[in-house]
Amino acid sequence: MTTTEQGEAAVDGSPAVIGLSSGFCRLTPTQMKVLQGVNSGLLNKQIAFDLGIAEATVKAHMTALMRKLNVRNRTQVAIAAQSMGWAGQNHRPMRPTSGLASPV
Repeated sequence: MTTTEQGEAAVDGSPAVIGLSSGFCRLTPTQMKVLQGVNSGLLNKQIAFDLGIAEATVKAHMTALMRKLNVRNRTQVAIAAQSMGWAGQNHRPMRPTSGLASPV
């Protein structure tokens, strides 16, 4: 069960869930890769490095993802991905970026 923007409960097959499904169908291959990175907890800078693109390009893909999935922030993007069965897929621990302390 999911919750709609108005706080109403929605069951699978409802317009809220169907809307997410159609949003995922319209994603480009690069947007899917960015979505995987967000779902794995990576920063835009890390996603950009992994994909060999500029960080500004990742931000543009994030904007397109949020528009297509009808969400407002990257946390909601990750929640949308998990609600569609992406939990655990292609998950990897976050890599430290330069200048940040690595986990011990």
